Amino acid sequence: MLRSSLLRAAGSTSLLPSTAARQAVRAPVACLQHARQAHAISNPTLADIEKRWEAMPPQEQADLWMALRDRMKVDWKELTLQEKKAAYWIAFGPHGPRALPPPGENTTVFIYTMIGVAAAAVIFGLSRAFARPPPKTMTKEYQQQSGEYLQSQGTEPITGHKDMLVQSKPGKKDS
Repeated sequence: MLRSSLLRAAGSTSLLPSTAARQAVRAPVACLQHARQAHAISNPTLADIEKRWEAMPPQEQADLWMALRDRMKVDWKELTLQEKKAAYWIAFGPHGPRALPPPGENTTVFIYTMIGVAAAAVIFGLSRAFARPPPKTMTKEYQQQSGEYLQSQGTEPITGHKDMLVQSKPGKKDS
């Protein structure tokens, strides 16, 4: 009604001189629409929202959230207690990514972890059981002889440490 009277006064929107003038005509209409959306949301719509939220279709969830968002644009003192609770629960409640884990999930994770560790231990044990023996260069005797050879060549004249190359555990002969 307000828009039609403004349009009649200005002629038509195509005759308006600029976009600023056209926006000025639309501004009161937008304010009226915003004022219409600021009415309270009915209590049955918000009743037991905690229980119904997950079962609601996504479009209905979005519509309710948009209505609450529009409602929160007005003074918060005008919001009903149920609207405040619903807005808080939708924004911060335990649903979606913040949902609580199902019961028994920790036990299931622990069991599968232990199965994985046991499988890794079996694979490691089998690979060690069927592996070739260590090379002959890893025996203590071979490493001692290599150290004596290097010392006779004069490769370590400063310290003269005899067993500098020995890294292996004692062989079968020394134990």
